[in-house]
Amino acid sequence: MKRQVAIIGAGPAGLLLGHLLKSEGIDCVVLERQSPDYVLSRIRAGVLEQGTVAMMERLGLDARMKAEGLPHDGFNLADGERLIRIDIKALTGKQVMVYGQTEMTRDLMDAREARGLEVIYQASDVALHDIESDTPSVTYTKDGAEHRIEARIIVGCDGFHGPSRQAIPASVARHFERVYPFGWLGILSDVPPCNHELIYANHERGFALASQRSHTRSRYYVDVPLTEKVEDWSDDRIWDELAIRLGPDAAAHITRGPSLEKSIAPLRSYVFEPMRHGSLLLCGDAAHIVPPTGAKGLNLAASDVHYAAEALIAFFGRNDAEAVISYSDKALARVWKSERFSWSLTRLMHRFPEDGPFERRMQVAELDYIASSEAAQRSIAENYVGLPV
Repeated sequence: MKRQVAIIGAGPAGLLLGHLLKSEGIDCVVLERQSPDYVLSRIRAGVLEQGTVAMMERLGLDARMKAEGLPHDGFNLADGERLIRIDIKALTGKQVMVYGQTEMTRDLMDAREARGLEVIYQASDVALHDIESDTPSVTYTKDGAEHRIEARIIVGCDGFHGPSRQAIPASVARHFERVYPFGWLGILSDVPPCNHELIYANHERGFALASQRSHTRSRYYVDVPLTEKVEDWSDDRIWDELAIRLGPDAAAHITRGPSLEKSIAPLRSYVFEPMRHGSLLLCGDAAHIVPPTGAKGLNLAASDVHYAAEALIAFFGRNDAEAVISYSDKALARVWKSERFSWSLTRLMHRFPEDGPFERRMQVAELDYIASSEAAQRSIAENYVGLPV
């Protein structure tokens, strides 16, 4: 099989890139190790920046998102005594959209056949070959037989554990990582949210987040040590802890219900450089991880896809090799700014084991400054709604 572009990974980044390239007449194929049902079973983030929404609009795949998604004009920081509202609409003129990553993936997946996007699911043993040449290829196994795709460009959208990043030689690879000493214990429940906007809370017992997927489905988190086990947290224990950490105003509006899903996600900040080597480009979690504080993970993957699509359209449409060469520098400039925001918000809203009274006073002072400074709120709002691409 010969294609101009082989995309590895059919999560939202891989499907989004596939649709964008297909809409420009670029011949591409997407490989996915898992089944469609497995891909849709993964519970992920749900806050979309305006740039991510615009990409779905560009593809004409925004109808369900506009009908079922929840536009948000702001969000809240809580310090145990008060809510500090960040009015992103007033400060930036923009909104974010609360719409689950699973739902965005479903929209992209449902459109693939009608739009001629070829996706091969349950492709195992994926391996990349000759990425430093102009004739790279990808091999995989499907139904017991090995197959090969000859492509001009390979794009790895296959996540942190996929084979794409591992194909880049160690001699050119650079890894930057910060592992956090806690994870987020999440509960998903079919109950109305306690607030129409998100609440990020810094409490003496730890961090909490009140978020939502719809008017009737809520997603809550508390941070816990990495030694904790999810089976030790009953639904009642999580609800009790949320009521304490989110503060009395939010607690008064919490509706309790049985969990649909509970899990503990470890937190890390990670960046891999470069995001291009030879004929291989990396997008999304294949190149970087952000803590979920600030809702940057999916949106950062979408901005990678924006830069990759621009580069590949220029390459195949105008024979502009420089567009592909410069992809990594363009993408990384935005990656590091998003990493900075996610790291700083994580640092502000969480209690770290090594912190003492001085660090706590710094958090209090920072929250006081944010509460009283439009300039500080504007900076947070600009980053939260998404920096320009």
